[in-house]
Amino acid sequence: MKKIYLITAIAVATASLACMGNGGKNGAKTFTNPVIDRDAPDPTVIRAEDGTFYAYSTQRDGNVPIYKSADMVNWEYIGGAFPKDGVPRFVPKGGIWAPDINRIEGKYVLFFSMSTWGGEWECCIGRAVSDSPEGPFTDAKMLFRSKEIGVQNSIDPVVVQDGGRKYLAWGSFRGIYIAELTDDGLELDDPKNIVKIAGTAYEGTYIHKRDGYYYLFASIGRCCEGMNSTYETVVGRSRSLFGPYVDKQGRPMTENHHEVLISGDDKVKGPGHDSQIITDDKNQDWIFYHGYTASDNASSGRKMFLDRVTWHDGWPRIGVDGHPTATDAVPVIKNKRK
Repeated sequence: MKKIYLITAIAVATASLACMGNGGKNGAKTFTNPVIDRDAPDPTVIRAEDGTFYAYSTQRDGNVPIYKSADMVNWEYIGGAFPKDGVPRFVPKGGIWAPDINRIEGKYVLFFSMSTWGGEWECCIGRAVSDSPEGPFTDAKMLFRSKEIGVQNSIDPVVVQDGGRKYLAWGSFRGIYIAELTDDGLELDDPKNIVKIAGTAYEGTYIHKRDGYYYLFASIGRCCEGMNSTYETVVGRSRSLFGPYVDKQGRPMTENHHEVLISGDDKVKGPGHDSQIITDDKNQDWIFYHGYTASDNASSGRKMFLDRVTWHDGWPRIGVDGHPTATDAVPVIKNKRK
C-alpha cells in the first residue's frame, strides 16, 4: 500500500516529505505559486475520469513521483509510478526524465525518456501501462533508442491523439520529430516514417489543438543551472499536425523562429517544460511548468507552477507580461473529490 502524505497550506514542517499546497482550501478564492513547493521538474498532468487531477515529474528517489489533487492547486504526494522491482533500467545508470501521461484505449499510458547527461545516442523512449492513474505502471517497454531511430537526443516524448489516431513527438536540441503510433498507442507504427517539425533550439514539446490550429509549445535555453537558467517557453502554430509551425510573421520553427510565452524574471528563473493544457469547468485554460524560485536562491530545485492561459488573436498568453504569475484566482472545479 502506498504511503500518502496529506498536504495543507500550513504544512511547512513536512515540506521535505511532500509538496506544499498554496491556497484554494476552505473556500479560498486565490492560490499562490508554486503549487508544488519542492523539486518537481518536467510536469505532466491529467484529469482522471472521476475528476481528480494527477501530476507526474522527472524521476526522484529512484522512481517517478505521482501527485494527486482535487482542485489543481493543493497536491498530495502519493508515491512512485513504478513498483520498486519494476522501475525500467533501459539505460545503465540512466534516469527517467520528462514523463508524459495519457489515457489511451481505456488505459493510462505513461511515456518517458531515459538518459544520462551527455548520453545523446544511448538515450531512449519507453512507455508503461496501468489501469489506474495512481499506478502501478507495468509492462514497461523501450520503443526505441536514439542510435536505432537515427535521432540524436531522443528524449522528452509527448503523445498527440487526433482524429482517432495517435502520434508521438519527441526530441531535444537536435530537432523535434513526430511519428504515428499503432492503433493501441503502444508502439511506433513505422520507425522509418518520421517527420521533422521544429529545429534545434527546442525540447520539452507539447502540441495543443484549438480552433483549427495546432500549437507547438516548446522550451529553449538552459534548463538546469539554478539562478543562471535561461529556460523559457515558446510557441508556434500550424494548420497541420505535421507543420509547418510558424511564428506570427510566418517564419518556420524548423528555422528556430517562435513566439515567447513565458520567460523568467527576478522572482522565477528558468520557467519551462510545460504540461498539457488543462481546461477547468468554466472553460478556462491552465498550464503547469517548472521553475526555480529566487527567494531560496534556487536551492529547492525546479518547482511546479500553475498559470492561466488566455488567447488573443489566435495566440496564447500568460499573465500581462509573459512572466510567471505570483497569485491568481483558483481554477473552477465543480466535481471535486477528496
